Amino acid sequence: MGDDSEWMKLPIDQKCEHKLWKARLNGYEEALKLFQRIEDEKSPEWGKYLGLIKKFVTDSNAVAQLKGLEAALAFVENAHVAGKTTGEVVSGVVTKVFNQPKARAKELGMDICLMYIEIEKAEVVQDELLKGLDNKNPKIVVACIETLRKALSDFGSKTVTLKPVVKVLAKQFESREKAVRDEAKLLAVEIYKWIRDALRPPLQSINSVQLKELEEEWVKLPSSPPKQTRFLRSQQDLKAKFEQQQAQGGEQSDGEDEEETAVAVDPYELLEPVEILSKMPKDFYEKIEAKKWQERKEALEAIEALTKNPKLENGDYGDLVRALKKVVGKDANVMLVSMSAKCLAGLAAGLRKKFGTYAGQVVPTILEKFKEKKPQVVQSLQEAIDAIFLTTTLQNLSEDVLAVMDNKNPSIKQQASLFLARSFRHCTQATLPKSVLKPLCAALIKQVNDSAPEVRDAAFEALGTAMKVVGEKAVNPFLTDLDKLKLDKIKECADKVELPGGRKGAGGGGAAVEKKPAAKAAPPSEAPSKSSGPPKKSQTAAASKVSAGPPKKGKAASAAGGKTKKTSDSKDFTETELSVEACEDLAAGVLPASCLQQLDSANWKERLASMEDFQRAVETMDRAVMPCQALVKMLAKKPGWKETNFQVMQMKLHIVALIAQRGQFSKTSAFVVLDGLVDKVGDVKCGGNAKEGLTAIGEACSLPWTAEQVVSMAFAQKNPKNQAEALNWLANAMKEFGFAGINVKAFINNVKTALGATNPAVRTAAITLLGVMYLYMGAPLRMFFEDEKPALLVQIDAEFEKMQGQSPPAPIRATKKTAADEEEDEGEEHDEDGGGAGGKDIMDLLPRTDISDKITADLVSKIGDKNWKIRKEGLDEAAAIISEAKFITANVGELPLALKGRLNDSNKILVQQSLTILQQLAAAMGPGLKQHVKALGFPVITVLGDSKANVRMAAMTTLQAWVEQTGMKDWLEGEDLSEELKRENPFLRQEVLGWLAEKLPTLRTVPGDLMLCIPQLYACLEDRNGDVRKKAQDALPTFMMHLGYDKMNKATGKLKPSSKDQVVAMLEKARAVMPAKPAAPAKTGGKGSAEASRSASASRSAAASEDVADSKPEVKKIRGGGVAGKKPSSSPEDPPPPKDKECNGSKKPPGKAKAAAGSQQGPAGKKPAAKGMKEDEDKSGPIFILIPNAKEQRIKEEKQLKILKWNFITPRDEYVEQLKTQMSTCIAKWLQDELFHFDFQRHVKAIGVMIERLESETEATISCLDLILKWFSLRFFDTNTTVLMKVLEYLKLLFTMLNRENYHLTEYEATSFVPYLILKVGESKDVVRKDVRAILAMLCKVYPASKVFPFLMEGTKSKNSKQRSECLEELGCLIDGYGMNVCQPTPAKSLKEIAVHIGDRDTSVRNAALNTVVAVYNACGDQVYKLIGNLSEKDLSMLEERIKRSAKKTPAAPAKQSTTEKPQREHPTHPNATFLRKPAQEDPNKLNQARQNAHHSEPSHPSIPKEFQLDLDMIEKDQSQVCELPDLVQHKLDELLEPIMIPKPKIRSVSPHFDDLHNSTASTINFVISQVASGDINTSIQALAQIDEVLRQEDKADVMSGHIDQLLIATIMQLRLINSTHLADDRMDKKDIIKLYSCIMGNMLSLFSMEALAREASMGVLKDLMHGLITLMLDTRMEDVEDGTQVIRSVNLLVIRVLENSDQTNIISALLVLLQDTLVSTAGSPKVSELVMKCLWRIIRFLPETINNINLDRILLDVHNFMKVFPKEKLKQLKSDVPHRTLKTLLHTLCKLTGAKILDHLSMIENRNESELEAHLRRVVKHSGNLSGMKGDRGNEKMGLRTDDRMSKAKVSDILSEIFKKIGSKENTKEGLTELYEYKQKYSDADLEPFLKNTSQFFQSYVERGLRMIESEREGKTRIQTSAVIPQHGSDSGLSGSNEELKPAVYYERLKILRQRQGLENTSRQQGVGGSDDEPQQRPAISSLLSSKPSVASSTDMLHSKLSQLKESRELYQQEHNSPTHARSASPATNLDDLKKRLERIKSNRQ
Repeated sequence: MGDDSEWMKLPIDQKCEHKLWKARLNGYEEALKLFQRIEDEKSPEWGKYLGLIKKFVTDSNAVAQLKGLEAALAFVENAHVAGKTTGEVVSGVVTKVFNQPKARAKELGMDICLMYIEIEKAEVVQDELLKGLDNKNPKIVVACIETLRKALSDFGSKTVTLKPVVKVLAKQFESREKAVRDEAKLLAVEIYKWIRDALRPPLQSINSVQLKELEEEWVKLPSSPPKQTRFLRSQQDLKAKFEQQQAQGGEQSDGEDEEETAVAVDPYELLEPVEILSKMPKDFYEKIEAKKWQERKEALEAIEALTKNPKLENGDYGDLVRALKKVVGKDANVMLVSMSAKCLAGLAAGLRKKFGTYAGQVVPTILEKFKEKKPQVVQSLQEAIDAIFLTTTLQNLSEDVLAVMDNKNPSIKQQASLFLARSFRHCTQATLPKSVLKPLCAALIKQVNDSAPEVRDAAFEALGTAMKVVGEKAVNPFLTDLDKLKLDKIKECADKVELPGGRKGAGGGGAAVEKKPAAKAAPPSEAPSKSSGPPKKSQTAAASKVSAGPPKKGKAASAAGGKTKKTSDSKDFTETELSVEACEDLAAGVLPASCLQQLDSANWKERLASMEDFQRAVETMDRAVMPCQALVKMLAKKPGWKETNFQVMQMKLHIVALIAQRGQFSKTSAFVVLDGLVDKVGDVKCGGNAKEGLTAIGEACSLPWTAEQVVSMAFAQKNPKNQAEALNWLANAMKEFGFAGINVKAFINNVKTALGATNPAVRTAAITLLGVMYLYMGAPLRMFFEDEKPALLVQIDAEFEKMQGQSPPAPIRATKKTAADEEEDEGEEHDEDGGGAGGKDIMDLLPRTDISDKITADLVSKIGDKNWKIRKEGLDEAAAIISEAKFITANVGELPLALKGRLNDSNKILVQQSLTILQQLAAAMGPGLKQHVKALGFPVITVLGDSKANVRMAAMTTLQAWVEQTGMKDWLEGEDLSEELKRENPFLRQEVLGWLAEKLPTLRTVPGDLMLCIPQLYACLEDRNGDVRKKAQDALPTFMMHLGYDKMNKATGKLKPSSKDQVVAMLEKARAVMPAKPAAPAKTGGKGSAEASRSASASRSAAASEDVADSKPEVKKIRGGGVAGKKPSSSPEDPPPPKDKECNGSKKPPGKAKAAAGSQQGPAGKKPAAKGMKEDEDKSGPIFILIPNAKEQRIKEEKQLKILKWNFITPRDEYVEQLKTQMSTCIAKWLQDELFHFDFQRHVKAIGVMIERLESETEATISCLDLILKWFSLRFFDTNTTVLMKVLEYLKLLFTMLNRENYHLTEYEATSFVPYLILKVGESKDVVRKDVRAILAMLCKVYPASKVFPFLMEGTKSKNSKQRSECLEELGCLIDGYGMNVCQPTPAKSLKEIAVHIGDRDTSVRNAALNTVVAVYNACGDQVYKLIGNLSEKDLSMLEERIKRSAKKTPAAPAKQSTTEKPQREHPTHPNATFLRKPAQEDPNKLNQARQNAHHSEPSHPSIPKEFQLDLDMIEKDQSQVCELPDLVQHKLDELLEPIMIPKPKIRSVSPHFDDLHNSTASTINFVISQVASGDINTSIQALAQIDEVLRQEDKADVMSGHIDQLLIATIMQLRLINSTHLADDRMDKKDIIKLYSCIMGNMLSLFSMEALAREASMGVLKDLMHGLITLMLDTRMEDVEDGTQVIRSVNLLVIRVLENSDQTNIISALLVLLQDTLVSTAGSPKVSELVMKCLWRIIRFLPETINNINLDRILLDVHNFMKVFPKEKLKQLKSDVPHRTLKTLLHTLCKLTGAKILDHLSMIENRNESELEAHLRRVVKHSGNLSGMKGDRGNEKMGLRTDDRMSKAKVSDILSEIFKKIGSKENTKEGLTELYEYKQKYSDADLEPFLKNTSQFFQSYVERGLRMIESEREGKTRIQTSAVIPQHGSDSGLSGSNEELKPAVYYERLKILRQRQGLENTSRQQGVGGSDDEPQQRPAISSLLSSKPSVASSTDMLHSKLSQLKESRELYQQEHNSPTHARSASPATNLDDLKKRLERIKSNRQ
């Protein structure tokens, strides 16, 4: 038993895995106890057993297995993590437990399965059990069936999904095993309990005997439905309820449960769909057209048989439906009509929702066919239309039903009403909103009064059913005009109605439950959420159909259209017209007799008196007794309106107004006076009174009616004054009354007449009126006037432009209402529409054309033709038809199907054209588009999967255009959307998901069918394509806001375990960011939709979202301004309306609620008083809060990808949300609310405040700058000009402030703003473009131009030609202002891209590109042609022409910008400066003068391209604060420029790092080096001091190895920073700058004193270093600074060090490249190149010692490249010949030192023919071969005397005579002298006498002088800093480090001799050398100092004298500083020690 004791010690989990079964048994027992003991279901203990539970149940030992099963059951019951094991454990149970002989094992196995179901894993368990049914072992099958039965019995059919079970059930009845069959029977009985007859169809296929047995069993079952007896963990509330009922023994909720289960399973769902399209007879379509009815019958019989299948596979049934529809509509044989109707019914029943697409086509035909009398046909048609109704919604069909309600045929009317009655039964309150009911009731009420009794009865039944469904309260308002008898009849019908499913009707408990199809219809709250929602369509259609003409019966009409028009006709009491006699009688009763007698007196005074009496009588009369008609007829009595006296007339008109205001004024009365009023409206004296009268009539009879009459009367006259004034009155009246109910159609024609009038006043009035209408209607108004002349259109557009951005004024007048019920009526109006222009959609005012007759069969066949050209023709025709009709009805015949076919055309051009037509169709059809969504809308979605981006873009535009018209509901209903998402097309998926993510947040409710998309959404979350995954993640929160987390989480149950975990994690994330649902619109706020539709340029959805926007701020509208606050109730800008206000709202006259809305919304509106005070207090504080390091933190987060990178094409919700969150911490709450408000006027206000506070809150503004710029970048996507102008105003001030504060934008700020600013440079409005250009100019002062350049380059790729041209112009400005260095990444690359635009289609782009290239030409001359690459001939010729013409002739490139030009860049006098900014702002004369001055002061030199030049010179001259840094050799220095967020280290605290530097990593050094380039001087000094400390300790210095380039680059950056920024900054203390320079020089000297480290410097870095040092030496500003000369001296010394100790190959290469750059560049000073050459001369001198360490191949490659750019000819053309000589000397020396071997070192040169290098070398080698041909390998020796000895005399004389020939020739004289000098050096004893004696004295002295000059050049002149260059510095050391050779005394002696020769005294100092350091001297022109031409006799002597001065000053300097030890060249010089001392002082000071 030793083994036993071993395993006994093991922990439980290990025992469970032990190989001994006993050990396992023991383990299981202990585990069971443990599982029952652990109380915390989330205890970590459970996790240990996760992987073991499967082994528990599948144990191979039966005894152990039993115990294992018990333990597993305990685990599943108690562990939180048990769900993860479901799949594997249940699978184990099925395969290893159900086959066990022991009943207990099987029982436990079943319990485990049921327990898993209880913990919410039903789907997985069910899947595993169903898999078990396929097992070969019948035991397992039986057990699986039994478990399924038990699960169903316990948990019910909601938990156990029956569809898959029923699918496999029939198969089990075929099993050979009786046990299986019996178990299957029991399961069938159990299923039947739950779903009853739904089970019958799937089991029809089983054996008849079995079926019979089943039937018998089924009959025995109790009729009451079964109940769930076991509950899931999530159903604990149900469990409690159930237990409570059991305890009470009560059955109270029987009825409810019954209903609940009754709809639980739809038999349809259990069926497998059948595909019938392929089974149709091949000749069906021919037969159905056959002439013989028998053939047609055959065809129909075949179809009828197929449609009997209860569930059909989805497919394209369009052709079949059309064929059947044709038979129904046209076939004469009623039997066939009946058959066809049955087929349609079968299709509708089999396809259900999928048939909805075709419903709209078929229903009108069926309704028309109801004229048939035969009952059989009528019955078939009824069945068909009822089946079709279930596939769609009543909203979609209401239009068609209303269309036949006026039909003359009573049968049609009757059947339509009966259809409505049957349809209503399937509706609920939710799916039968008032908006749908209203027009239907109106039509039914008409039929209640019909002459045919059957029509009346049907109407009663329909109304009764409606009353039953929605309740009396909802229907009664529509029945106000019915008498009691009829009302009673309706109520009686209502009582008889029985609703399906035993529903109680409105208010009953089960009202919400109904048949599945009806559940799909939208609840009423959806309606107001979209202005184009369905209610409006149907309602207004009804209204216009019913009350089209003047109402015959006021009452009836008011019910139909009264509410819509907001003018209650019923209260208008339409009087009958009275005779003149009757009127006189009535008038006599109320007016004084005298008044009536004098009315027609001939004396005007009597008439006037009569009028006065009349007025008094009217003023005192009671409203009830005032006989208005009689009174106005009296006024109209002769002379009536022909009254000649204006005073009488004025009185008369005034009385008319009084009567209208005070009495019950009817339209009859109005007709009496209107003519007279209109006649006088243009009268100068009476016009005012006439207008007053018209307004009063408008109040009495409604403005829409009055306006119509007035305008038509005015235009029936010829008087233009009246016409103009009538229009002016109308414009004003519209503003006063509001736009509600105005019938636009009625006077559009008159307005058009007015626009064409000859009289300008009429035209002006018409345009003004249009402006007012535009305020209310927006862009659709313009559509009416497209055909007008262009000139008129321009005026109209200008008027509309004026109105842009204005809100319509709140109405101040209204049609008078009487009686309290009117108020109630008003309240209802709110409930129903929640807005819209007075309940009517603007679009419904438009006159629509029916174009169906134009869509001929011929056109349709054309569109479907095989030849694409004909197809295109057809599409063109269709487009023409639509555009001609402008606005069309929803009926477009066969066009939808024809277009649908074209959407998958193989020719993409046609696809795009079809999409364009569909967009056109959307705009033309308006809301009627709804019925085409299924047929045409979804094919558009399919196109989103196209591989071509432009096609997808067109499809998305089309989709958006459609959704604007239809709203989203129709798109989300049914399975179509989920079917589209099933397509595994990444493009389609990402587009659709992106679209849904954008649209869903704006909806208040969505159809339940959205749930169908969830499986596809989850699939997309794991799609292979990253973009699809991203879009799916973005869409997740928006789905969740509608479906809820729980539903979506439950849906993950069907996923694989691995997928599920991922998806659940994403759901959790989405839950956190889920947007809140938009709230219902406020009642009073609703009326603003007209404003909204206008402000968003009449995009129709805007009206809707604006409606909702008040209370759903989180809806993103970039137009409106991003996002408003989270919780609607708490957002301050949107207080909940106070109670009293709400009442006012409803008491307001009809259509005037907009005032109430305005009072809460508009910025001008008053805020509720209580709120006002608090807000003002809030606003007094700072608007920006300064949080230290917050910006750095944001930058860091974006870099680490913790937040979204600010980069988008159009901003999505998440960007706006993110910005809002970031801003919340650092921006005042009230300001943030304004910034993210949906109303643009709030933005304007907010920007105003920001402008005010810009100065006072400068620092805080800068700290939030990145967020401010991001918010402004969002505003660039707004379309509102007002906002945009305000934005640009702020930005101009902001950048001015940043420049003043010397702030430089960070990369992060720039990238999140500049690209979006550049978008606006292409704006169509000139004023915007100018401002943007001005801002771009300012931007370059706070951000390097070279970095702005790439953004502009990106802008040139835009599709907007304006943007391209403006960006190119701006590029030209940059190149013009900053030289070629701005061209990033390289000039060549940039210019190639710019040059492409020379061939652009757009003229302005071409011109801009040409101008930009001309600017480049001005900068670098002909080299431009190389840079731009290959152009086409045409483009090239254009360019050459432009360059010739360019007014700006290339000047001789002044090296500096002239002083007058300087300030120009700094402060553009005119912010809108465009191309070539500087000259544009400068008086041209001044400019030329300045240029000439510049020329005088500087030696001009040839125009050399600038592209290689460092931009330092430019920047140095440019006084702006820009530090523009050129890109350096492949080193990324961005991080060096960014502020380091580590506190500044103190020297003491940092030095310990260096003591143990060897053990620390390189990171410390990197950090310190990065600080060297810091913008803060002190930081930089500290860092340099630390590095110096290391460098000076030789044992530690080697840690710097590997960091040398990095250090040098940082130093170069710092030098540039000082040069460009610090020195130019007057506020900067110059002592600090000198201190910094001293540190840098000390540091560099230490570095370059150590040869090992110095050699690590690379070529590129050395080049930049030398350039930086030389630039510093030549910097005139250093003269003005105290101790500046000291700096220059140390630079001089440093240069020598660099030349001596660097790697010689690198330094020679660096100098050659630098020389090339400086010669090429025109902008730099010529002195730079001269100093570079001096460095080269110095290096050439040391070549004999260094030749062995040099990589000749590399140097020759550099020389080759140099000679490529500067061939010999070009070099000679330069002003100075020094470069030519330098190069020759270099090559000559190299050849001399290496001989012919030099030719072997050309290996690195690819194409040797590109330069003259090889030829030159061969010449030199050949020549020196004469001298050294016989010599052997010299090794390192110099030319020895041996060679000389061997040389024959003859050769010597040959060589010398050759040399003298050269000296004698003009061209080669210098070359000859050089050779002679070198010859003399080699053969010092050579005798020149024979050659000189025959020459003239002049020639001899010339040669002598030449040799002396060369000697001085070779020995002394090679110093970088001769007095010639910087005389005033009294330079202490020349470049000569070899002081051993040149003793200063020698020079001193020579100087004395020269002085005497020149007649100078010994004491005089030509230039105050030595002690007078502090007196800055004038610098002589460089040309005079460096002229080396021998033409002037004294030039050599001058040179010598300068040299001597130099040496003397050096001696004196050494004496002053007591430093005799200046001999060793390697030891640090005095000033280095001095520097170090100073550095020590600095250190001690800083500590």
